[in-house]
Amino acid sequence: MFHGTITALLTPFKNGTIDEEAYRAHIEWQLEQGVNGVVPCGTTGESATMSHAEHESAIRICIDQVKGRVPVIAGAGSNNTTEAISLTRFAKQAGADAALLISPYYNKPTQEGIFQHFKAINDEVALPMFVYNVPGRTGSNVLPATQARMARELEHVIGCKEATANLVQVSNILEQCPEDYILLSGDDFTVLPTYAVGGKGVISVTANVLPDPNAPSERRARRQHNLTPVNDFATPRPNPDTESNPIPCKTALSLMGRMSSEVRLPLCQPAESTVKLLREVLASYGRI
Repeated sequence: MFHGTITALLTPFKNGTIDEEAYRAHIEWQLEQGVNGVVPCGTTGESATMSHAEHESAIRICIDQVKGRVPVIAGAGSNNTTEAISLTRFAKQAGADAALLISPYYNKPTQEGIFQHFKAINDEVALPMFVYNVPGRTGSNVLPATQARMARELEHVIGCKEATANLVQVSNILEQCPEDYILLSGDDFTVLPTYAVGGKGVISVTANVLPDPNAPSERRARRQHNLTPVNDFATPRPNPDTESNPIPCKTALSLMGRMSSEVRLPLCQPAESTVKLLREVLASYGRI
C-alpha cells in the first residue's frame, strides 16, 4: 500500500490563509501524473507555522480531494507528545491511511525518550505510523536499534521516512527491522541507492514540481541522475546561503503558474539569483 513516489505536498497560501482552490488543483495534478501517495502537513507543507485549525483543514481537504485513490499519510508529529497524540487521533478520525510522525525536535531526548514518545502515541491511537527521522531538523537521530525496537514492540509503527542521507544507516535499519518494515527515503537525491539496498519508495519534495518523471517508482529510479538539478533546489544541501525547503519548490510552482510563492515567516522569498536558477532549470525541463 505504501510504496513508490509519495509527494510531500506543498500548502498554497493566499493573503495569509490556505488557498483551497490551488491546493485541490495541486493534489489533483499529482494524482493525474501518477504519484503513489500524498503527505499533507509535513515539513514541506509548512506545518510548523500552521494553527491546529489550519492543520486539520489541510488534512480534511486533502482526504476529500483524494477520495481514496491513493494513500494519504497525514503529518501529525510534534515535540510535545500530548499534542502528537491529539494530531494523530484527528488524522485517524479524518480518514487518513497512516500518520507521519517526526521524532521530537528541540527537546533532544535520549533514545529511550524517543521510544517512549512513539509508544505513547502507539498506545493511544490505532493508526499505521511512519517514524520521520530527519536529524538535520530535529537535532537527534532515531538510531537503527531504536527503530528495530519500535518495529518489534509497537504494533502500529510500520515504517520510517529516513532523511539522514546515510546509506550505512539505511542498510542497518533494514537489516535490524522485520522484513515488512517499510523504509521510505526522505531525500530525493538518495532514492536510487535507497531502492538498491531495499527501500520501498520516497516521500518526495521534487514530485511537487516534476511528478511525472517520478512515478512510477521504477521509472523514477532509472531517471534519477536526470533529476539531479531539480533535486538540488527541492532539497538543497546544507549551505547557509541556500534557501530551505519549501521556498525554492514553491517558487518553482509559482513560476509554473500553479500557486503563489507565498510562504510564512520566518521563511521568506528567495534571492533573485535563486529565481534565476529556478527559471533555467524549469526551462531545461520544458516547464516554463
